[in-house]
Amino acid sequence: MVIAQKSQLVVVANRLPVRRVELEDGSTEWATSPGGLVSALSPALQESTDRCWVGWAGSDSTDSTEPFAVDGMKLVPVPVTADELDNHYNGMSNGTLWPLYHDKVGPVEFHRHWFDGYRTVNKRFAEATAEVAESGATVWIQDYQLHMVPGFLRRLRPDLRIGFFLHIPFPPAELFTQLPWRERLAEGMLGADLIGFQTPRGAANFQRVASFLKVATVDGKHRLKHDAREVRLGAYPIGIDASRYENAARSHEIEERSRDLRAGLGNPRTVLLGVDRLDYTKGIDVRLRAFKELLADGVLHPSQVTMVQVAEPSRDQVDAYADLRARVEQLVSEINGDYGRVGFPVVHYIHQSQDFDELMSLYRAADVMLVTPFADGMNLVAKEYVAARYEESGAMVLSEFAGAAHQLSDALTVNPYDIDGVKAAVAEAVNMSPEEQRTRLRALREVVKSTDVSFWVESFLNDLAVTADAV
Repeated sequence: MVIAQKSQLVVVANRLPVRRVELEDGSTEWATSPGGLVSALSPALQESTDRCWVGWAGSDSTDSTEPFAVDGMKLVPVPVTADELDNHYNGMSNGTLWPLYHDKVGPVEFHRHWFDGYRTVNKRFAEATAEVAESGATVWIQDYQLHMVPGFLRRLRPDLRIGFFLHIPFPPAELFTQLPWRERLAEGMLGADLIGFQTPRGAANFQRVASFLKVATVDGKHRLKHDAREVRLGAYPIGIDASRYENAARSHEIEERSRDLRAGLGNPRTVLLGVDRLDYTKGIDVRLRAFKELLADGVLHPSQVTMVQVAEPSRDQVDAYADLRARVEQLVSEINGDYGRVGFPVVHYIHQSQDFDELMSLYRAADVMLVTPFADGMNLVAKEYVAARYEESGAMVLSEFAGAAHQLSDALTVNPYDIDGVKAAVAEAVNMSPEEQRTRLRALREVVKSTDVSFWVESFLNDLAVTADAV
């Protein structure tokens, strides 16, 4: 790969921020992908021509490594074969690291060939990055699929300032040390100058892991020494483009769609809403069981309350996800069978992806937002709902194990393992007075707006610059 112009800022992520879309004439073109990370980082990469994004282009791509541009972003594809994808992404990333980092909510498997594929792909990402980065450039590596890239890259290009950010929770030492390759993964992360986590707990967990494994020495709070270098740790909770959500929520089109949506639901007094990927970490079955019991107890009446649950398809080919889908759909069927009326189901279940306008309409139509994961790095849905409630009405039930709970303390926080506690919080949210809703939403909105996605990007990159300069 020959790069005509190298880059001063390089973002490295498992995927490029684009996907192939089919046009009316049957041809395809690249379009920017939806998602929090893309919306967070795209503006920073569009500001200058000396910035680029390194990542896999997806299953529709060829093995070409030639850079290309979409919407003003320079993109550098990294080829990944089908076998490598199976071992690196489906295997090690999502069959081992994902469930382990989420407190083993799902089954964890350890396979040597998965790790071998993971290491191979991480090394290839590091080599591609080393080739496109200008001397002294800043490189920001994203998430658990690329744990080993910082270490590989440090050996190839010691001149670079390297940041790594983990979007999912980092587990306590008791879980992380179950990994057969624990030292190599931890040392991979320690190739960075600055390692960012969603919460202070994640940073503290990694510091304990590094000390326990003796791959680094503690040099103060959130400071480690590794290979005669200082590595800093920090909490950088990711935000959203709050103004985008608020501006959309205020639009006439969204207001009209949300009114039509409520009318289609039968204009109930209260609409409950859950929006998640269909993932076993999200606690979808917990909130459905809580809702079912509240109806059975007579605390909620089916003629007055309707629940909408969006469960976007996710890894349906994995047994644990298929089992979850069966449980969720069984619960939906039981609730509607026991409490629904002809033409008026009590739960509206949507196993489809939703576009931005559809999500905004749901946020505007919902009186109570249910966010009940067993473990979650942040959960941006919670912040999106808050940003959409510009008139300061509505309530949110939020798991204490979502990273968002560290910031959104004015939500009704719950332990999702405590079904009675979830039931009590849902009932409290449904019956919350307009005055209390306003007080809580005002405080929540202040947090979401003051720590938006621009704040996240600037905070991390500014700290990375200071950290690297101090080394």
